[in-house]
Amino acid sequence: MKSVFLAFAAVVMAFACCPKEQAPEKKDMCVQMYSARSILNKDNYGDVLKEIAAMGYTAVEAASYSDGLIYGDTPEVFKQKVEAAGMKVLSAHVSRGLSEEELASGDLTAALAWWDKCIADHVKAGMEYLVTPWMGLQKNLHDLQVYCDYLNEVGRRCKAAGLKYGYHNHAYEFEKVEGQVMYDYLLEHTDPELVFFQMDVYWTVIGKASPVDYFERYPGRFKMLHIKDEWEVGQSGMVGFDAIFRKADVAGLENFVVEIERYKHEDILVSFKESAEYLLSAPFVKATYVK
Repeated sequence: MKSVFLAFAAVVMAFACCPKEQAPEKKDMCVQMYSARSILNKDNYGDVLKEIAAMGYTAVEAASYSDGLIYGDTPEVFKQKVEAAGMKVLSAHVSRGLSEEELASGDLTAALAWWDKCIADHVKAGMEYLVTPWMGLQKNLHDLQVYCDYLNEVGRRCKAAGLKYGYHNHAYEFEKVEGQVMYDYLLEHTDPELVFFQMDVYWTVIGKASPVDYFERYPGRFKMLHIKDEWEVGQSGMVGFDAIFRKADVAGLENFVVEIERYKHEDILVSFKESAEYLLSAPFVKATYVK
């Protein structure tokens, strides 16, 4: 009988010593609401965000500001809906391009008046960051410099309101304007105290540039990253996410934003879940980058 008891005890101890499968660690993980553009509307975005939050996403980046409204709601109501879904309002993509006349004259009065209203509205929504996602490939260095001056002034106004202001790239910024790489010119002619860069790592790779190379050349400039892939995050093998995240401290990373532009699944929420699972289980992605 004693031998049977000892054998049973040995089995129990062996089972207890075996490593148990652990749930993925919770991580600060923002999602760009543009990713769900095909299913979001004013009436349902709160409910959709609840489903997304259940996958592990913790914050949102908005992309629908118009006439003082965000996704058709006042900034205050937008904030309430996001928080009711169990998420945090983190950032927004907003843009006011310059006309040919404004570029030629350098008179930014009307554009900056638009920004004053925009900034005030996003403060009401509880944003921490505002990001301009587009300016187009500029035709000459004069126009590019006007844009740099513009970004600096918008950044100055955001800083005065307690917001951080950044610029988000696509692939065209890695083309040359009068012999100079546009992205490099933007980095070198904007004030690091006023303008950060939200690097879209996918578009950087498509532009035949290396995210890690830019982190090392311009350390501390990349407070945010857009983590994006050809399809769901981590499935194409074309973006070196491990190398990118391992250089996060050099980049100056504070928050990253998941964006999904194309999907392999008819149900796009499956794509959200697969992307979240990849990042939550990735050992090279920290729980938080907030300083």
